[in-house]
Amino acid sequence: MDRKLFARGNEGEWIDLGEGNRRRVILSTDELMLVEFAFEEGAIGAPHSHPHVQASYVAAGSFEVTVGGRTQVLSAGDSFIVPSGVVHGVKALEEGRLVDSFTPHRADFLN
Repeated sequence: MDRKLFARGNEGEWIDLGEGNRRRVILSTDELMLVEFAFEEGAIGAPHSHPHVQASYVAAGSFEVTVGGRTQVLSAGDSFIVPSGVVHGVKALEEGRLVDSFTPHRADFLN
């Protein structure tokens, strides 16, 4: 068993996505991936969809979150889920962070 099973808070390379967004992969297996996103105030996670199921936890800040045409304001401690293929996006109402899990893993997020 040579897979990475634990991660520390300072591990993982941040990738600048531009426009006030960045991400880092925390842990990943073929079946599941954990990713942290950091947003500056006003930054947008543009509406998109993917075949992966996504569960997201608001670790800090507040966000306007739209999933499948439904919008809510979520704050630290709140969560949302995105079924496979559903269009979703966020707007950071203040500086904040989301921790997302994806199943299966997002190969496009790996080097």
